[in-house]
Amino acid sequence: MYNRILIATDGTELSDKAVHAGLDLAALCGASVIALKVVSHYPRSYLEGSDLLDLKEAKRIEEQWTAQAEGLLNGIKAFGHERKVNVTTEVVHSDLVAESIVDTAKKRECDLIVMASHGRKGLQRLLLGSETQHVLTHSHLPVLVLR
Repeated sequence: MYNRILIATDGTELSDKAVHAGLDLAALCGASVIALKVVSHYPRSYLEGSDLLDLKEAKRIEEQWTAQAEGLLNGIKAFGHERKVNVTTEVVHSDLVAESIVDTAKKRECDLIVMASHGRKGLQRLLLGSETQHVLTHSHLPVLVLR
């Protein structure tokens, strides 16, 4: 049914449920998995919502976020190994999370995207946005959303 599944994670508890469900589905289908974590750039101006830091400090913080993402993805790879699922990992650096998910799925020739939705509603959804909604709107691939 599916040959290559992209599982997008942000490291939250809800996202972990989507990761496990995606790995279970991959095991059932005999599919391989691309585990993806999008790491935002550190804001570099007051307009982006940050105190001004020198470039060295901003780079150090971004490297720390990247290391945390790699640790998270290595854990997913280990879960996949337990389920006999081939998992490759990818960290993408971008402030455009949904676009990065859709682009990576296309680039890696995936046939399904698995991700979580935090289920925000009303004003909270309007203010915070919804990366999942954006992926659903812009992806030409099937998207499995777990809550």
